[in-house]
Order: sequence, then C-alpha cells, then structure tokens
Amino acid sequence: MVALKLKPLRFYLSGEKHFFEAIRNIFGFYPGNISLYKLAFTHKSQAEELHNGIRISNERLEFLGDTVLSTVVADYLFRMFPFKDEGFLTETRSKIVSRTQLNKLSLKLGVDQLIIHTQDKNNVYKSIKGDAFEALIGAIYLDKGYDFTRKILINRVIKNNFDLNELINTDLNFKSRLIEWAQKEKMPMEFVVVKEVGAGYQKQYIVNVMVNNELAGTGRDYSIKGAEQNASMKALEFFGINGNTKS
Repeated sequence: MVALKLKPLRFYLSGEKHFFEAIRNIFGFYPGNISLYKLAFTHKSQAEELHNGIRISNERLEFLGDTVLSTVVADYLFRMFPFKDEGFLTETRSKIVSRTQLNKLSLKLGVDQLIIHTQDKNNVYKSIKGDAFEALIGAIYLDKGYDFTRKILINRVIKNNFDLNELINTDLNFKSRLIEWAQKEKMPMEFVVVKEVGAGYQKQYIVNVMVNNELAGTGRDYSIKGAEQNASMKALEFFGINGNTKS
C-alpha cells in the first residue's frame, strides 16, 4: 500500500494554496517559506515599493538562482564527462543554461503560468520566463539548501528535460554567431572583462560585450571564455537574433 504524502499544516493556513500546489506539481515537494516562492514569480513590472524607495521583485533571487544553476550544471557535467576538456564543459553548460532553453523549460514546466507581471508589457520582456525559472531556483536554495536544490535540478529538471547527446551535437556557439552577425552588419564589437568576483576556484569573471560602442550584453562565468559566451547569448537576445545569424 502506497503512503500518501500529506499536505503540511501551513498549506491549510496559507492564503497562497495555489503556489503550494504548483510547486508540488512541478518539483514534487511542498515549500517551506512560501513568501520566497511568491517573490520568485514577481516580475519587476509588479515590484512592490517600500517606504525607502526600494522596489522588491524577483531580480535578486534571479541572480542567486543563476549562480546556483550554473554551479549544479557544471558539477553534473564534470562528473558525467570525466575526460572532456574545459571548452567542451563550458559550451555544454551554456547550452543548458541559455536563456532560450530556460524560457522553453519554463513553458514546459508551467512556471510561466505563475509569473506576476503587467499584462500589457508581456511581449516586451523576452526573458521573463527564464528569469522566473532562475528566481525559483534561488528560492528553493534559500528554502531547502544546496544539496536539496542540486537533487531537484538533476533528477527532475536535467534528466527529465535534456537529451545531452542531442544537445552536444547542437551548434550553439553564441560568440561565433554574434561575431558573424556583427561583421555582416559592419558593426564593431569587443569583449571587456569588467570585474573579477571571488578568488581561487570560486573566481568568476564578468564580461561586457560592446556592439557599435553600446553595451549589448553582460555575462558571468568561472572562465573568461564562458563569460564571453554568456554575454554573446544575451546580446543575440537583445538584437532579436535566433537560429542562424540574421539581421
């Protein structure tokens, strides 16, 4: 006889029962601090303004979730491919955590249905779905800790939603694509390392990509090459370029 998973008492006392059920349906567990998850779904267009002028949205959780997701994926790939070099690992990770992939993942899992945002601006925010997914990962991390979040990401997200063999054979070299497009459009571009965060094995690089002397994207990674790839990905999204290079 299979034991039923009982709903926690806080479920019945909360006015956010739909969030409890939604997280349970997507990830298989009931949240502890439901306010974290509600914040994860609050887009900046619906940010609550405090008395001191600070606006509360999911942007800080998105930053945290991006880092946690990148770390978990890097660790997973490192163990899965013990004989592959840094370049292979960096590019494969970029394919998994790309904004395009996270937007698709958000739609597939139903995360997009929970986002609180200004309806008439929905089409303006091209990365809103992927941003919310990263913010959700940040919420899980704060609520449940790293080990729990790692297991959720690997067992319920990566293994269930990504075919690594197919991904590896897919060409998603964002930097090369951006360079090709910029050359075609006769726009000068350059990558600039603007900051180094942390030290030793925890050091990360923040890179800006400047196109036509304007900031087009910012990337962050444990290697300069990875940060350039991430910045290029953001720039391609900024210019509305997907698939093959085109204007």
